[in-house]
Amino acid sequence: MQHDVASLVAPRELGGGTVVSRIKEYILTNHLSPGDPLPTENELSQQLNVSRSRIREAVKTLSALDIVEVRHGYGTYVGQLSFRAMVESLAFRGMLNAEDGLHVFAELVDFRELIETSLAGQIMDRLTPQAALSMRRLTEAMAEKAARGEEFPAEDREFHLLLMETSGALAVGMTGAFWDVHALASRSLGPPDDLQETVDGHVAILDAIEMGDADQLRKAISAHYAPVRERMTRQLPRK
Repeated sequence: MQHDVASLVAPRELGGGTVVSRIKEYILTNHLSPGDPLPTENELSQQLNVSRSRIREAVKTLSALDIVEVRHGYGTYVGQLSFRAMVESLAFRGMLNAEDGLHVFAELVDFRELIETSLAGQIMDRLTPQAALSMRRLTEAMAEKAARGEEFPAEDREFHLLLMETSGALAVGMTGAFWDVHALASRSLGPPDDLQETVDGHVAILDAIEMGDADQLRKAISAHYAPVRERMTRQLPRK
């Protein structure tokens, strides 16, 4: 049974931020999941004892965070709770200040490497044969594109998402978000110096997994991130 939002608030006009909090509380209290419908704007207005304009303002804020999704003509639903807002914020920060942005992007590369190396043992234990086969096919597609002088961002992203599937949805979501910011940063760095080197880095990661060597996997992951870190370092001004 869904709880009435009115039971969660005092009978007074609430500030915009408080309305946002109460809608989030409603989602949590009723154990709603992504895709579940929320009360109509009019129903929320009555239950929260605030104007519809306040409800509309709060919904816009929550929509920007992907906590709710407005489907015009259908209603408002619980959103997919993605990392979209974080990606857009970090990317925009990089656009506002190129030097500051490069520092942020370099830190993200460090963070991605840290996550993957720290999970090396878990990756070894949990990566399924089907995922390993998919990753091998991705490296083959990368090699074909590299031979034609083409970049392969879609294959690169999917490779790392499959790597993180061993750790659950949160790790996959964070990896996807960080990869998207990384991809945006790469545009300001120009094309990679050596596409084949990037292919080889992915192949080395997969080879280490198939050999069952966690230490070699950590080394392969670090070696894979070294070239992009070096490219970013070259763009930073010398102090």
